Amino acid sequence: MTTTVQTDARALFRAAYENRYTWDEKFPGYTADVTYREDGKTYQAKCRINADFTFDVTDIEDGEGKKAIQGQVWEIAVHRVRRAFEATHGENIFTLGTTDPDGGVEILVGGKSEGDRYKVRNNEVSLVHRHIHGVVVTINTFSSHDTGNGYLSHRYDSLYSDPKTGAVKGARSEFEDLYEEIGGYYILTSRTITTEEHKSEFLFSNVQLLENV
Repeated sequence: MTTTVQTDARALFRAAYENRYTWDEKFPGYTADVTYREDGKTYQAKCRINADFTFDVTDIEDGEGKKAIQGQVWEIAVHRVRRAFEATHGENIFTLGTTDPDGGVEILVGGKSEGDRYKVRNNEVSLVHRHIHGVVVTINTFSSHDTGNGYLSHRYDSLYSDPKTGAVKGARSEFEDLYEEIGGYYILTSRTITTEEHKSEFLFSNVQLLENV
């Protein structure tokens, strides 16, 4: 019975994991103009994400603006990398937890990532609760974009907490992401991040795919 539950949980989570939208092996990379706005300040820059998912942020002086843009471009690139399920989760054990009224199924993780948990709803990961670099990050996804080749999160939030005490670290952030299909690839064109005290906006325009060499 336990083995069956673990198998069901693994299959359910694997299907949702593999349903995430990622860029394929033919992804050529792209360049874009970036506008970053926060607290009445506006920063302009250019970014380039390469075919190997390395990136550059240029045409902006070093400082908080450049650091913030670099952080977002890194987030864009790292979340579009296609990683095999077994390479990422091969050493984990999955068991089924509770089921929410909306159909969300809790997936509890043991093994290498003991203490992590997820929720899967409509073949999408709707909750991530992971221990990362000494903190716990909890991400709830409320809506998504269906690309026809996997899903992209549209509206979601994130919260960091202490792994031992559960005490919240920093403010809850709410995100809204917008994408456009450009040359067969879905590219982030707008990300708005809202907390109790701040609102940040990152706009990516003039997106140009690089030539595949």
